[in-house]
Amino acid sequence: MIDLINLAPALEVALLGAVLALLAAGGVMWRARRAGLTGWPAWQHALTVATLFLTIDLVVFGAFTRLTDSGLGCPDWPGCYGQTSPWAAHAQIAAEQAAVPHGPVTHSKAWIEMTHRYLATGVGALITGLMVAAWWLRDRRGSLSPWWATATFVWVCAQGAFGALTVTLKLQPIIVTLHLLGALLGVGMLTAQVRVLEGARSTPSERGLGTLEHLQAWASAPLRRWGWLVLALVAVQVALGGWVSTNYAVLVCSDVPTCQGQWWPDMDFANGFHLMRALGENGQGEPISMAALTAIHMSHRLMALVVLVALWCYGAALRRWRPEAQTIAHPWRREGLWLWGLLAWQVFSGLSNVVLGWPMAAALAHTLGATLLVWRLVRLLVLPRTVAHQLSAQTLAHQGLHPGVTPVSAS
Repeated sequence: MIDLINLAPALEVALLGAVLALLAAGGVMWRARRAGLTGWPAWQHALTVATLFLTIDLVVFGAFTRLTDSGLGCPDWPGCYGQTSPWAAHAQIAAEQAAVPHGPVTHSKAWIEMTHRYLATGVGALITGLMVAAWWLRDRRGSLSPWWATATFVWVCAQGAFGALTVTLKLQPIIVTLHLLGALLGVGMLTAQVRVLEGARSTPSERGLGTLEHLQAWASAPLRRWGWLVLALVAVQVALGGWVSTNYAVLVCSDVPTCQGQWWPDMDFANGFHLMRALGENGQGEPISMAALTAIHMSHRLMALVVLVALWCYGAALRRWRPEAQTIAHPWRREGLWLWGLLAWQVFSGLSNVVLGWPMAAALAHTLGATLLVWRLVRLLVLPRTVAHQLSAQTLAHQGLHPGVTPVSAS
Protein backbone atom coordinates (compact mmCIF):
# COMPACT_ATOMS: atom_id res chain seq x y z
CA MET A 1 0.00 0.00 0.00
CA ILE A 2 1.21 3.52 -0.83
CA ASP A 3 -0.10 6.97 -0.02
CA LEU A 4 -2.14 8.20 -3.00
CA ILE A 5 -1.17 11.78 -2.19
CA ASN A 6 2.54 12.03 -1.41
CA LEU A 7 3.87 15.58 -1.43
CA ALA A 8 7.49 14.60 -0.80
CA PRO A 9 8.54 15.19 -4.45
CA ALA A 10 6.20 18.19 -4.96
CA LEU A 11 8.96 20.80 -4.72
CA GLU A 12 11.21 18.96 -7.19
CA VAL A 13 8.34 18.50 -9.67
CA ALA A 14 7.44 22.19 -9.31
CA LEU A 15 11.06 23.22 -9.91
CA LEU A 16 11.21 21.05 -13.02
CA GLY A 17 8.03 22.73 -14.27
CA ALA A 18 9.58 26.13 -13.55
CA VAL A 19 12.67 25.20 -15.59
CA LEU A 20 10.47 24.13 -18.52
CA ALA A 21 8.51 27.37 -18.23
CA LEU A 22 11.69 29.46 -18.19
CA LEU A 23 13.01 27.68 -21.27
CA ALA A 24 9.73 28.30 -23.11
CA ALA A 25 9.54 31.92 -21.97
CA GLY A 26 13.18 32.52 -22.89
CA GLY A 27 12.61 31.17 -26.38
CA VAL A 28 9.53 33.35 -26.83
CA MET A 29 11.29 36.48 -25.61
CA TRP A 30 14.27 35.80 -27.88
CA ARG A 31 12.02 35.43 -30.91
CA ALA A 32 10.06 38.53 -29.89
CA ARG A 33 13.24 40.60 -29.73
CA ARG A 34 14.37 39.31 -33.13
CA ALA A 35 10.98 40.28 -34.53
CA GLY A 36 11.41 43.80 -33.13
CA LEU A 37 8.68 43.50 -30.51
CA THR A 38 9.30 45.63 -27.45
CA GLY A 39 7.33 46.55 -24.37
CA TRP A 40 5.26 44.50 -21.97
CA PRO A 41 2.00 44.38 -24.00
CA ALA A 42 3.81 42.81 -26.97
CA TRP A 43 5.62 40.34 -24.71
CA GLN A 44 2.40 39.58 -22.84
CA HIS A 45 0.76 38.71 -26.14
CA ALA A 46 3.68 36.54 -27.26
CA LEU A 47 3.84 34.67 -23.94
CA THR A 48 0.08 34.10 -23.92
CA VAL A 49 0.23 32.70 -27.46
CA ALA A 50 3.01 30.34 -26.37
CA THR A 51 1.02 29.26 -23.31
CA LEU A 52 -2.04 28.62 -25.49
CA PHE A 53 0.02 26.51 -27.91
CA LEU A 54 1.49 24.44 -25.07
CA THR A 55 -1.96 24.01 -23.51
CA ILE A 56 -3.31 22.59 -26.77
CA ASP A 57 -0.33 20.23 -26.87
CA LEU A 58 -1.07 19.26 -23.26
CA VAL A 59 -4.70 18.44 -24.10
CA VAL A 60 -3.61 16.08 -26.87
CA PHE A 61 -0.91 14.50 -24.70
CA GLY A 62 -3.51 14.03 -21.97
CA ALA A 63 -5.62 12.11 -24.48
CA PHE A 64 -2.55 10.02 -25.35
CA THR A 65 -2.06 9.30 -21.64
CA ARG A 66 -5.65 8.13 -21.33
CA LEU A 67 -5.65 6.10 -24.56
CA THR A 68 -2.50 4.21 -23.56
CA ASP A 69 -4.09 3.39 -20.17
CA SER A 70 -1.29 5.32 -18.49
CA GLY A 71 -3.46 7.37 -16.16
CA LEU A 72 -2.42 5.18 -13.24
CA GLY A 73 1.12 4.55 -14.50
CA CYS A 74 2.25 6.17 -11.26
CA PRO A 75 -0.36 5.28 -8.63
CA ASP A 76 0.34 8.31 -6.43
CA TRP A 77 0.44 12.07 -7.01
CA PRO A 78 2.28 14.33 -7.82
CA GLY A 79 5.35 12.07 -8.11
CA CYS A 80 5.87 8.39 -8.80
CA TYR A 81 6.05 6.16 -5.71
CA GLY A 82 7.08 9.25 -3.78
CA GLN A 83 9.90 10.01 -6.25
CA THR A 84 10.37 12.83 -8.74
CA SER A 85 10.78 10.52 -11.75
CA PRO A 86 10.27 6.88 -12.77
CA TRP A 87 14.07 6.48 -12.75
CA ALA A 88 14.13 6.82 -8.99
CA ALA A 89 11.08 4.55 -8.69
CA HIS A 90 12.53 1.84 -10.94
CA ALA A 91 12.45 -0.91 -8.29
CA GLN A 92 8.82 -0.33 -7.30
CA ILE A 93 7.65 -0.15 -10.91
CA ALA A 94 9.59 -3.31 -11.83
CA ALA A 95 8.05 -5.20 -8.91
CA GLU A 96 4.52 -4.10 -9.86
CA GLN A 97 5.08 -4.93 -13.52
CA ALA A 98 6.44 -8.37 -12.63
CA ALA A 99 3.35 -9.08 -10.52
CA VAL A 100 0.87 -7.80 -13.14
CA PRO A 101 2.67 -7.61 -16.54
CA HIS A 102 -0.26 -5.99 -18.34
CA GLY A 103 -1.55 -3.99 -15.41
CA PRO A 104 -1.81 -0.22 -15.01
CA VAL A 105 1.81 0.19 -13.80
CA THR A 106 4.65 -0.43 -16.25
CA HIS A 107 7.83 1.48 -17.02
CA SER A 108 6.44 2.94 -20.27
CA LYS A 109 3.13 3.93 -18.68
CA ALA A 110 4.92 5.55 -15.75
CA TRP A 111 7.00 7.68 -18.10
CA ILE A 112 3.95 8.69 -20.13
CA GLU A 113 2.06 9.67 -16.99
CA MET A 114 4.96 11.62 -15.51
CA THR A 115 5.71 13.37 -18.81
CA HIS A 116 2.10 14.56 -18.80
CA ARG A 117 2.55 15.85 -15.25
CA TYR A 118 5.83 17.60 -16.13
CA LEU A 119 4.18 19.34 -19.10
CA ALA A 120 1.19 20.33 -16.98
CA THR A 121 3.50 21.75 -14.31
CA GLY A 122 5.37 23.72 -16.96
CA VAL A 123 2.12 25.21 -18.28
CA GLY A 124 1.11 25.99 -14.71
CA ALA A 125 4.42 27.75 -14.09
CA LEU A 126 4.00 29.84 -17.26
CA ILE A 127 0.51 30.87 -16.19
CA THR A 128 1.76 31.73 -12.71
CA GLY A 129 4.54 33.86 -14.19
CA LEU A 130 2.07 35.62 -16.47
CA MET A 131 -0.15 36.42 -13.50
CA VAL A 132 2.71 37.81 -11.41
CA ALA A 133 3.97 39.92 -14.33
CA ALA A 134 0.44 41.12 -15.16
CA TRP A 135 -0.01 42.48 -11.65
CA TRP A 136 3.53 43.90 -11.46
CA LEU A 137 3.18 45.71 -14.81
CA ARG A 138 -0.55 46.41 -14.66
CA ASP A 139 -0.05 50.17 -15.14
CA ARG A 140 1.77 49.77 -18.44
CA ARG A 141 -0.22 51.24 -21.29
CA GLY A 142 -1.77 48.56 -23.48
CA SER A 143 -1.39 45.69 -21.01
CA LEU A 144 -4.21 43.27 -20.33
CA SER A 145 -6.10 43.45 -17.06
CA PRO A 146 -4.36 41.23 -14.49
CA TRP A 147 -7.70 39.70 -13.58
CA TRP A 148 -7.56 37.71 -16.83
CA ALA A 149 -4.30 36.11 -15.75
CA THR A 150 -5.63 35.61 -12.24
CA ALA A 151 -8.68 33.76 -13.54
CA THR A 152 -6.39 31.57 -15.63
CA PHE A 153 -4.26 30.86 -12.57
CA VAL A 154 -7.36 29.76 -10.63
CA TRP A 155 -8.28 27.55 -13.58
CA VAL A 156 -4.88 25.84 -13.71
CA CYS A 157 -4.99 25.19 -9.94
CA ALA A 158 -8.40 23.57 -10.38
CA GLN A 159 -7.02 21.45 -13.22
CA GLY A 160 -4.20 20.32 -10.95
CA ALA A 161 -6.75 19.29 -8.33
CA PHE A 162 -8.67 17.28 -10.93
CA GLY A 163 -5.38 15.66 -11.97
CA ALA A 164 -4.88 14.51 -8.40
CA LEU A 165 -8.48 13.27 -8.17
CA THR A 166 -8.01 11.32 -11.40
CA VAL A 167 -5.36 9.26 -9.61
CA THR A 168 -6.91 9.03 -6.15
CA LEU A 169 -10.37 8.11 -7.50
CA LYS A 170 -8.92 5.54 -9.92
CA LEU A 171 -9.97 7.13 -13.22
CA GLN A 172 -13.57 7.75 -12.14
CA PRO A 173 -15.32 8.70 -15.43
CA ILE A 174 -16.94 11.91 -14.20
CA ILE A 175 -13.61 13.21 -12.90
CA VAL A 176 -11.72 12.37 -16.09
CA THR A 177 -14.49 13.91 -18.22
CA LEU A 178 -14.50 17.10 -16.15
CA HIS A 179 -10.71 17.18 -16.44
CA LEU A 180 -11.07 17.15 -20.23
CA LEU A 181 -13.75 19.84 -20.20
CA GLY A 182 -11.59 21.92 -17.88
CA ALA A 183 -8.69 21.62 -20.30
CA LEU A 184 -10.82 22.95 -23.16
CA LEU A 185 -12.09 25.74 -20.90
CA GLY A 186 -8.46 26.74 -20.42
CA VAL A 187 -7.93 26.72 -24.19
CA GLY A 188 -10.93 29.02 -24.54
CA MET A 189 -9.74 31.38 -21.79
CA LEU A 190 -6.25 31.70 -23.26
CA THR A 191 -7.65 32.14 -26.78
CA ALA A 192 -9.85 34.97 -25.53
CA GLN A 193 -6.85 36.68 -23.93
CA VAL A 194 -4.80 36.38 -27.12
CA ARG A 195 -7.69 37.80 -29.10
CA VAL A 196 -8.28 40.73 -26.75
CA LEU A 197 -4.59 41.62 -26.90
CA GLU A 198 -4.70 41.75 -30.70
CA GLY A 199 -5.53 44.88 -32.61
CA ALA A 200 -7.57 45.14 -35.78
CA ARG A 201 -5.40 44.72 -38.87
CA SER A 202 -5.25 47.04 -41.82
CA THR A 203 -6.54 44.57 -44.40
CA PRO A 204 -8.82 41.53 -44.24
CA SER A 205 -6.10 39.32 -45.72
CA GLU A 206 -3.78 39.93 -42.79
CA ARG A 207 -3.94 38.14 -39.43
CA GLY A 208 -7.13 38.38 -37.43
CA LEU A 209 -10.63 38.97 -38.67
CA GLY A 210 -10.21 42.01 -40.84
CA THR A 211 -10.26 45.77 -40.59
CA LEU A 212 -11.69 47.87 -37.80
CA GLU A 213 -14.76 48.58 -39.93
CA HIS A 214 -15.34 44.88 -40.53
CA LEU A 215 -15.03 44.10 -36.85
CA GLN A 216 -17.30 46.92 -35.77
CA ALA A 217 -20.01 45.54 -38.02
CA TRP A 218 -19.33 42.03 -36.70
CA ALA A 219 -19.60 43.21 -33.07
CA SER A 220 -23.31 43.95 -33.39
CA ALA A 221 -24.20 41.27 -35.93
CA PRO A 222 -26.92 38.78 -34.87
CA LEU A 223 -24.82 36.09 -36.55
CA ARG A 224 -22.11 36.62 -33.95
CA ARG A 225 -24.59 36.05 -31.14
CA TRP A 226 -25.70 32.80 -32.76
CA GLY A 227 -22.08 31.71 -32.67
CA TRP A 228 -22.22 31.43 -28.87
CA LEU A 229 -25.04 28.88 -29.24
CA VAL A 230 -22.91 26.90 -31.70
CA LEU A 231 -20.03 26.98 -29.22
CA ALA A 232 -22.36 25.72 -26.46
CA LEU A 233 -23.47 22.82 -28.68
CA VAL A 234 -19.83 21.95 -29.35
CA ALA A 235 -19.18 21.98 -25.59
CA VAL A 236 -22.06 19.55 -24.98
CA GLN A 237 -20.74 17.27 -27.71
CA VAL A 238 -17.23 17.38 -26.23
CA ALA A 239 -18.68 16.38 -22.85
CA LEU A 240 -20.50 13.44 -24.44
CA GLY A 241 -17.35 12.46 -26.33
CA GLY A 242 -15.36 12.57 -23.12
CA TRP A 243 -18.00 10.40 -21.44
CA VAL A 244 -17.70 7.86 -24.28
CA SER A 245 -13.92 7.77 -24.04
CA THR A 246 -13.65 7.64 -20.25
CA ASN A 247 -16.18 4.81 -20.11
CA TYR A 248 -14.41 2.97 -22.96
CA ALA A 249 -17.65 2.84 -24.93
CA VAL A 250 -16.18 3.60 -28.37
CA LEU A 251 -16.19 0.02 -29.65
CA VAL A 252 -19.64 -1.06 -28.46
CA CYS A 253 -20.86 0.00 -31.91
CA SER A 254 -18.53 -1.17 -34.65
CA ASP A 255 -20.82 -0.42 -37.60
CA VAL A 256 -22.03 2.83 -39.19
CA PRO A 257 -24.71 4.20 -39.51
CA THR A 258 -26.37 1.41 -37.53
CA CYS A 259 -25.17 0.15 -34.16
CA GLN A 260 -24.91 -3.57 -33.52
CA GLY A 261 -26.84 -4.06 -36.76
CA GLN A 262 -29.82 -2.02 -35.51
CA TRP A 263 -30.99 1.54 -35.91
CA TRP A 264 -32.11 1.67 -32.28
CA PRO A 265 -30.31 -1.02 -30.23
CA ASP A 266 -31.09 -1.90 -26.62
CA MET A 267 -29.97 1.02 -24.44
CA ASP A 268 -29.95 1.76 -20.70
CA PHE A 269 -29.67 5.54 -20.31
CA ALA A 270 -30.27 5.52 -16.55
CA ASN A 271 -27.14 3.49 -15.77
CA GLY A 272 -25.17 4.89 -18.71
CA PHE A 273 -25.53 8.41 -17.36
CA HIS A 274 -25.32 7.65 -13.66
CA LEU A 275 -22.51 10.13 -13.02
CA MET A 276 -21.13 9.26 -9.59
CA ARG A 277 -19.76 5.75 -10.04
CA ALA A 278 -16.48 3.94 -10.41
CA LEU A 279 -14.96 3.02 -13.77
CA GLY A 280 -16.59 -0.08 -15.22
CA GLU A 281 -19.48 -0.09 -12.74
CA ASN A 282 -23.09 1.03 -12.76
CA GLY A 283 -24.82 2.99 -10.05
CA GLN A 284 -25.27 -0.15 -7.92
CA GLY A 285 -21.60 -1.10 -7.92
CA GLU A 286 -22.13 -3.94 -10.41
CA PRO A 287 -20.37 -4.32 -13.79
CA ILE A 288 -21.81 -1.85 -16.25
CA SER A 289 -23.99 -3.47 -18.91
CA MET A 290 -23.59 -3.41 -22.68
CA ALA A 291 -26.95 -1.61 -22.91
CA ALA A 292 -25.61 1.22 -20.70
CA LEU A 293 -22.42 1.54 -22.77
CA THR A 294 -24.52 1.52 -25.94
CA ALA A 295 -26.63 4.39 -24.57
CA ILE A 296 -23.44 6.38 -23.94
CA HIS A 297 -22.14 5.74 -27.46
CA MET A 298 -25.44 6.46 -29.22
CA SER A 299 -25.96 9.72 -27.31
CA HIS A 300 -22.66 10.97 -28.72
CA ARG A 301 -23.67 9.88 -32.22
CA LEU A 302 -27.07 11.56 -32.07
CA MET A 303 -25.65 14.79 -30.71
CA ALA A 304 -23.02 14.64 -33.45
CA LEU A 305 -25.80 15.00 -36.03
CA VAL A 306 -27.08 18.13 -34.29
CA VAL A 307 -23.61 19.67 -34.12
CA LEU A 308 -22.87 18.69 -37.72
CA VAL A 309 -25.96 20.56 -38.97
CA ALA A 310 -25.26 23.55 -36.69
CA LEU A 311 -21.63 23.91 -37.77
CA TRP A 312 -22.42 23.41 -41.44
CA CYS A 313 -25.19 26.02 -41.37
CA TYR A 314 -23.11 28.46 -39.37
CA GLY A 315 -20.18 28.07 -41.74
CA ALA A 316 -22.50 28.67 -44.69
CA ALA A 317 -23.97 31.74 -42.99
CA LEU A 318 -20.48 33.12 -42.35
CA ARG A 319 -19.55 32.68 -45.98
CA ARG A 320 -22.67 34.56 -47.12
CA TRP A 321 -22.61 37.33 -44.52
CA ARG A 322 -21.75 40.85 -45.63
CA PRO A 323 -21.49 43.89 -43.37
CA GLU A 324 -24.20 46.38 -44.22
CA ALA A 325 -23.37 48.51 -47.27
CA GLN A 326 -20.19 46.51 -47.96
CA THR A 327 -19.77 44.26 -50.96
CA ILE A 328 -16.03 43.61 -50.90
CA ALA A 329 -14.58 40.22 -50.05
CA HIS A 330 -14.56 39.77 -46.31
CA PRO A 331 -12.67 37.52 -43.89
CA TRP A 332 -15.71 35.57 -42.70
CA ARG A 333 -15.65 33.52 -45.90
CA ARG A 334 -12.37 32.12 -44.63
CA GLU A 335 -13.86 31.56 -41.17
CA GLY A 336 -16.66 29.54 -42.72
CA LEU A 337 -14.09 27.40 -44.52
CA TRP A 338 -12.22 26.91 -41.23
CA LEU A 339 -15.37 25.59 -39.56
CA TRP A 340 -16.19 23.33 -42.51
CA GLY A 341 -12.63 21.99 -42.55
CA LEU A 342 -12.64 21.22 -38.84
CA LEU A 343 -16.09 19.68 -39.16
CA ALA A 344 -14.86 17.37 -41.93
CA TRP A 345 -11.81 16.52 -39.75
CA GLN A 346 -14.10 15.54 -36.86
CA VAL A 347 -16.45 13.47 -39.00
CA PHE A 348 -13.58 11.59 -40.65
CA SER A 349 -11.67 10.94 -37.42
CA GLY A 350 -14.85 9.99 -35.55
CA LEU A 351 -15.88 7.46 -38.19
CA SER A 352 -12.34 6.11 -38.29
CA ASN A 353 -12.50 5.45 -34.55
CA VAL A 354 -15.52 3.19 -35.08
CA VAL A 355 -14.78 1.36 -38.32
CA LEU A 356 -11.03 0.95 -37.73
CA GLY A 357 -11.32 -0.17 -34.12
CA TRP A 358 -10.28 3.01 -32.28
CA PRO A 359 -6.73 3.46 -33.67
CA MET A 360 -4.49 5.79 -31.71
CA ALA A 361 -3.98 8.24 -34.60
CA ALA A 362 -7.72 8.68 -35.18
CA ALA A 363 -8.46 9.05 -31.47
CA LEU A 364 -5.80 11.74 -31.03
CA ALA A 365 -6.94 13.49 -34.20
CA HIS A 366 -10.50 13.55 -32.84
CA THR A 367 -9.35 15.18 -29.60
CA LEU A 368 -7.20 17.69 -31.48
CA GLY A 369 -10.12 18.53 -33.79
CA ALA A 370 -12.42 19.24 -30.85
CA THR A 371 -9.75 21.45 -29.29
CA LEU A 372 -9.23 23.39 -32.51
CA LEU A 373 -12.99 23.88 -32.88
CA VAL A 374 -13.11 25.52 -29.46
CA TRP A 375 -10.06 27.64 -30.33
CA ARG A 376 -11.46 28.83 -33.65
CA LEU A 377 -14.96 29.59 -32.38
CA VAL A 378 -13.68 31.57 -29.39
CA ARG A 379 -11.28 33.47 -31.64
CA LEU A 380 -14.15 34.25 -33.97
CA LEU A 381 -16.54 35.46 -31.27
CA VAL A 382 -14.24 37.47 -28.97
CA LEU A 383 -13.49 41.02 -30.09
CA PRO A 384 -10.01 42.59 -30.06
CA ARG A 385 -9.55 45.34 -27.51
CA THR A 386 -9.16 47.91 -30.29
CA VAL A 387 -12.71 47.26 -31.42
CA ALA A 388 -14.12 47.24 -27.90
CA HIS A 389 -12.46 50.59 -27.13
CA GLN A 390 -13.68 52.11 -30.39
CA LEU A 391 -17.24 50.96 -29.76
CA SER A 392 -17.10 52.37 -26.22
CA ALA A 393 -15.91 55.70 -27.59
CA GLN A 394 -18.74 55.76 -30.13
CA THR A 395 -21.28 54.99 -27.41
CA LEU A 396 -19.98 57.85 -25.29
CA ALA A 397 -20.04 60.15 -28.29
CA HIS A 398 -23.70 59.33 -28.90
CA GLN A 399 -24.33 60.26 -25.25
CA GLY A 400 -22.62 63.59 -25.75
CA LEU A 401 -19.56 62.62 -23.73
CA HIS A 402 -15.88 62.28 -24.51
CA PRO A 403 -13.98 59.00 -24.03
CA GLY A 404 -12.72 58.71 -20.52
CA VAL A 405 -15.64 60.72 -19.06
CA THR A 406 -17.90 58.76 -16.75
CA PRO A 407 -21.62 59.47 -17.19
CA VAL A 408 -23.27 60.92 -14.09
CA SER A 409 -26.49 59.20 -13.18
CA ALA A 410 -29.52 61.33 -12.48
CA SER A 411 -30.37 61.69 -8.83
